[in-house]
Amino acid sequence: MMWDVLTGFDPALLLAFIAAGLLLNITPGADFVFVSASGISGGPRVGMAAALGINLGIAVHVAMAAAGVSALILAFPWAYDAIRYLGAAYLVWLAVQAWRASGDLDEGRAAPNMWRAVRRGFLTNVLNPKTALFIFAFIPQFTDPVIGPIWMQILVLGVIFMVFGAAFSLCLGAAAGVFAQALRTKTKLLNRVSAVMFGGLAARLVWD
Repeated sequence: MMWDVLTGFDPALLLAFIAAGLLLNITPGADFVFVSASGISGGPRVGMAAALGINLGIAVHVAMAAAGVSALILAFPWAYDAIRYLGAAYLVWLAVQAWRASGDLDEGRAAPNMWRAVRRGFLTNVLNPKTALFIFAFIPQFTDPVIGPIWMQILVLGVIFMVFGAAFSLCLGAAAGVFAQALRTKTKLLNRVSAVMFGGLAARLVWD
């Protein structure tokens, strides 16, 4: 059943989803800063532990989205459009924040050891309403009732989002110490590019 759902997605739409998910991960936000700072201050293992904790937190939000969003849509058909517009508004907010960001990495957010890095990364995501809002509002945009159960589509897309996000964040944590200075000097440019792409994605969600 899961395989049927996965193969039911339009390949172009699936690629757009993966690209948007990667864009979220490479945008220097709270997770990017935390993993980078942990790797810079504690070394590759601490950086990768921070990435693991973050993705465990994301798993909780994906599970909640699969259970809650599908039930909401079934109970209130208009909720799908509401979520779509909410997602677009949040993407616009992300675009504005990315454009205005200074580009500094705050090493003070780092965790001092592996266990604390995992725990802090997990709590950072579980208790972060921005992460929950993004997952609840973003992933359902790529679902289609024709393909299969909404909850299953959200679960499949959530796993894809986590796999690519974990791959990036683990690599980021491991490489942060080596490329610390490069990350600092390129962050502002990356913010601007991400802002434009988030704005374009928001427009697509509204007009499609």
